[in-house]
Amino acid sequence: MSTRKNKSGFTIVELLISLAITVMLLTAVAIAFNASAINYKQNESIFKTVNSARQALYRITTQLRIAEEVDSTTTDNVCTLLRHQGDTGITYKYDSSDNTLYLIDNSTDLPYTLCENVTAMTFSKNTAVINGLIGVKSVQISMTVSDGNITQQLSAAAVIRRNLE
Repeated sequence: MSTRKNKSGFTIVELLISLAITVMLLTAVAIAFNASAINYKQNESIFKTVNSARQALYRITTQLRIAEEVDSTTTDNVCTLLRHQGDTGITYKYDSSDNTLYLIDNSTDLPYTLCENVTAMTFSKNTAVINGLIGVKSVQISMTVSDGNITQQLSAAAVIRRNLE
């Protein structure tokens, strides 16, 4: 009878235990990677939405600063302004039915989508008597955008420079 005194190697039980531990570790890594990928997509989506809203606010405030005048009779979801003498002007309109902010060229009445995923928006117009007439001195803008379950509120304000007298 031959006896083995120097046994080397792993038993089947040891191999199965090490395989089970390896599978659990790889599963944990895969779950963490998947969660990271999902989080990245959500963050990218809200970043694009907020960035679009910021660009829209920047455009609106820039146009307001160079406007000849702003219509004070429009509702809080609309802001109509006259840019230059003789120009028919532009209108910014928030449509709550499709959660979109539109830019409308008043000479053609063609809407251009300026920002989507807008859940609320107001244009608060501050009026004053200017040269005997009621005019808009400044406009405060409040915009709420949403993507999935994340909501972000943005605000901006602009003074109508032509009316700084």
